[in-house]
Amino acid sequence: MNEHPIWHYVTAAEGRFRALSDQVWAIPETCYGEVKSAAAHIDELAAQGFRVTSGLADIPTAVMGEAGSGGPVIAFLGEYDALAGLSQQADMFEYAPVTAGANGHGCGHNLLGSAAMLAATALKNWLAETGQAGRVRYYGCPAEEGGAAKTFMVRDGVFDDVDIAISWHPDSIADVMRGSSLANCRIDFIFEGRAAHAAASPELGRSALDAAELMSVGINYLREHMPDQARIHSAYIDAGGISPNVVQARCQVRYVVRGETTADVLMLLARVRKVAAGAAMMSETTVTDQVLTGVSNLIFNPPMAEVMQRNLDRLGPPAFTSADFDYASKMQATFGPGDILAAYRSHGLAPKDGKTLADFVVPKDANSPSMAGSTDVADVSWVVPTVQIWGANYAIGTPFHSWQMVAQGKSNAALLGMVHAATVMAATGVDAIQNPDLIVRAKAALAKSVGPRGYICPLPDGALPPIAAMAGP
Repeated sequence: MNEHPIWHYVTAAEGRFRALSDQVWAIPETCYGEVKSAAAHIDELAAQGFRVTSGLADIPTAVMGEAGSGGPVIAFLGEYDALAGLSQQADMFEYAPVTAGANGHGCGHNLLGSAAMLAATALKNWLAETGQAGRVRYYGCPAEEGGAAKTFMVRDGVFDDVDIAISWHPDSIADVMRGSSLANCRIDFIFEGRAAHAAASPELGRSALDAAELMSVGINYLREHMPDQARIHSAYIDAGGISPNVVQARCQVRYVVRGETTADVLMLLARVRKVAAGAAMMSETTVTDQVLTGVSNLIFNPPMAEVMQRNLDRLGPPAFTSADFDYASKMQATFGPGDILAAYRSHGLAPKDGKTLADFVVPKDANSPSMAGSTDVADVSWVVPTVQIWGANYAIGTPFHSWQMVAQGKSNAALLGMVHAATVMAATGVDAIQNPDLIVRAKAALAKSVGPRGYICPLPDGALPPIAAMAGP
């Protein structure tokens, strides 16, 4: 195997980052509430000799570590937020929460931030030992799950002098991310009515809960008239109380509106607002709304993807052990064939019978589809040439946002895949520094993709990070 000059720098540093990943897994914190997780990342940045800045874009849990001088700026994007309600004990093959209803790392962000910082550290050490000009940065970005912190960071100029951005996401199959993602908007609708005794004087009440339910009916009829890729989801934030004998005077419901582009989202959002207004009219209530967050669609960068693909092919798949395959087989037994088929389809592959872990990498010609979900990495991709890799961390078919993903978060396979992704990312950073023409071509490709209008922030004017509204326990 023709070893890349950065590989042994990753291997030399990996132990501390395996520990960091496990530490963050054990303290799952959600959207804008990642106080302990951010502190752990700050401590490790300082221990590795980075110059640390915290509170980026007025977000207390957003951090940046920088090392090196001169040359291009290579940024590694990390995350460390968890998900609500996904508490789960490690290495269990059945649902077994640590604490019922508590948080859990059901999207692998404990791994994500740790690998990104490992790649940044390896590149930092390579720069120091070779004397090569260049600056490496690790960005600890909170609130990817619903909080769109990177969108606020982009708007406030945090990435303005970055030349190349590199990231990844845990998954079950190693693959360079291609295509786009869905733009979205997260918006709260607040209905206000009039309380009354539901039995003695129901005619005097105006139910805000009725309005929210009428809105849901209207949205369901709207679904027939949306573009195929559009999605609308909702959750009750405040259903008006627990007393059915009181007409609910207030109700708050949160919607996520998705579309292929920011423009598509804004057009669909205008229709959603009309449905809300109609529901208020029918129930004789009033409605106001507040846009909390927004993210754009992802801009794919072919020159950077080609380099990352070469590094992935050169490295090959993670070196899983026989014990890892046995572990994954037990985990696969907890989900169905549909999950496994969906995992292969998401990477443009036909199913491989009997595979429990991906001891292969996805080739360039696999025609991997665009991401079905949304990410605030997309907003970075509008202003900086951005490239990402899917990692091979979990049993093939592991559903995202599931207890099975949490359960595997400290497994040997997950950590092997984490180091594997860091190795590919670090090598891609070296290649960008050593080949100035690559950066020129990557920036030209970005300029062509975004067009003359450039980046249009999906946030409304004056929007602030919704720290109080979104931060969980």
